[in-house]
Amino acid sequence: MRSTRSLPPLISLRAFEATARRLSFSQAAEELYVTQSAVSHHIQRLESELGIALFERRTRAIALTAQGQAYYERVHAAFELLRLGTDEARAHDPARKTFQKPLRIGLLASFATRWLAPRLPAFAAAHPGIDLQLQPDIALADVAGGEVDAAIRYGRGGWPGVRSTLLMTERLSVVCAPALVAGRKRPKSAADLLRHPLLVSHARQPFEWDAWARLQGLDLSRAGTVRLHDYNIVVEAALAGQGLAMGRERLIAAHLASGALVQALPGAVLEDPRIGWWFVTPRGVSSEPVQALRDWLAETAAQATRCPVGTH
Repeated sequence: MRSTRSLPPLISLRAFEATARRLSFSQAAEELYVTQSAVSHHIQRLESELGIALFERRTRAIALTAQGQAYYERVHAAFELLRLGTDEARAHDPARKTFQKPLRIGLLASFATRWLAPRLPAFAAAHPGIDLQLQPDIALADVAGGEVDAAIRYGRGGWPGVRSTLLMTERLSVVCAPALVAGRKRPKSAADLLRHPLLVSHARQPFEWDAWARLQGLDLSRAGTVRLHDYNIVVEAALAGQGLAMGRERLIAAHLASGALVQALPGAVLEDPRIGWWFVTPRGVSSEPVQALRDWLAETAAQATRCPVGTH
């Protein structure tokens, strides 16, 4: 019998299987609720351990090598067996018969990765009968139309055709890698920040930079802007010293606590009671699973908000 010690780490295999299935590092990262750089690291580790190249890196895309394709077919089949076995095991769990229908939640990948994912085991323990399915996307899921059962959205509320409940407000400040503002580079005013590119994530109605700039009396008309796919990539770019990011402190608390990111202009914080994370549901009476998730999120968010930045 072969020892399982010869197998690569399961997390690396999961990263490979998701990336090969989607042929996208970013989409695999969203599926696994990790950063794109983490997926890339696991793929490189797997290639090093196997001694083969699994992907061809192209300018705007990736493709499986012949060896990568052969390996993917084996790995994918193994994961499908695991999924089938798990579904069969769950079918015999009486606790899971409480709610048969999956609870589909739309949300940003950045919120799923940086705030929700570490807390999900507590929800699963408290509500084992709810099959929670997260659907991360930068586009707003159609809650009113039934595309998802509920959503967690970031913004100022007021979305039409739905009911919105504020879970927690957000604190916004301009952040960057320490080296960008060290020593003589330290900005003395908000205008000094315009020496660096502003890192901006995709949004249907962007407002963060404009709202912060108005508070500081700063004109952004001549600011250099780098537009990135989503907020996870913005954070990674800021960590790499590529520019200034609008720091959503609820999501980057760990980076602020470790010093990997710092406030470019200390104390210049925007706190607006309308800006934050909202739980969005269709109008009318919510189902029992939706109510349970909303109540758990509200309690968990309240606990997190009471903690100092970096301790939750």
